[in-house]
Amino acid sequence: MNILNNISFASPWAFWLLLILPILVVWYIMLHRQQHPELKMSTLAFFDLKNTTAKVKYMHLPFVLRLLALASLIICLARPQSKKSWQDVRTEGIDIVVALDISASMLAQDLKPNRLEAAKDVAINFIDSRINDRIGLVIFSGESFTQCPLTTDHQVLKNLFKDIKTGMVNDGTAIGLGLANAISRIKDSKAKSKVIILMTDGVNNSGNIAPITAAEAAAPFGVRVYTIGVGTRGMAYSPIAVYPNGQYAYDFVKCDIDEPTMRKVSKITGGTYFRATDKNSLEKIYSQIDKLEKTIIEEKQYTHKSEWFWPLAVFAFCLLVIEYLVKNLWLRVSF
Repeated sequence: MNILNNISFASPWAFWLLLILPILVVWYIMLHRQQHPELKMSTLAFFDLKNTTAKVKYMHLPFVLRLLALASLIICLARPQSKKSWQDVRTEGIDIVVALDISASMLAQDLKPNRLEAAKDVAINFIDSRINDRIGLVIFSGESFTQCPLTTDHQVLKNLFKDIKTGMVNDGTAIGLGLANAISRIKDSKAKSKVIILMTDGVNNSGNIAPITAAEAAAPFGVRVYTIGVGTRGMAYSPIAVYPNGQYAYDFVKCDIDEPTMRKVSKITGGTYFRATDKNSLEKIYSQIDKLEKTIIEEKQYTHKSEWFWPLAVFAFCLLVIEYLVKNLWLRVSF
């Protein structure tokens, strides 16, 4: 069936000539009746039909062979062709590092079920849409470390995303340190485009690197930073203390994001600042980034066609030879 799917016809109009075949059949029947008049009898008991000779049985064989040959020649005129196609695909992917704040404040419940889980879910969906890109993951709180270097193994990356939780490093919000770590992971990349997506819900209060300093270091390497402030505008139900058993005490706290600094970081690197006040707006932000940073894919289509009328022409010629031999050397009939 795959072979038939690859067959096309250069001159399909030739198939209209197949209408000649039923006309020839009708003509042959009428001619046969004229040459063999009928004799009506009340019984055939006087004739031994079992002794009918092979020549009588196959007297119509030459005509059948001629019809098959003609049908083959008509298909030849339609010029059947097999087509082979292939693509030459060149992909220029984008290297992306997600820098994610995992401080205790990311457990605030203004994004459902909380800021951290919402950020993880949306980031994982984003990873699924970037099949041609290398993506890495850096996490930060009071400190920062690389959870996953740049990789095309997105399944491993998604599993590492799912394992992220608060308390993996000392608490705090070292935005500059997290950004610097992400830059160190991507600065030497040979990719056409180098992108960092930094998500935080607070103000830089830890680490020895200021966010603006880190952004100024990123610019010479052509690294573009998209910053996302995560949190509602106003009060959010957030952790305010931790009990000895590791559980958090919650209360309503004013959401405080250093938006001027985040805007400046993005501006220095040619990126954009976004504010995500709920999970839906966070999804829209990632969708915007996905559209802004499109992977370059070039495709060249090649097609090779082979003519298939020769086998049919040989088949038709063989049928005509057989028809001639059967008709003139064996049956010895004139029609």
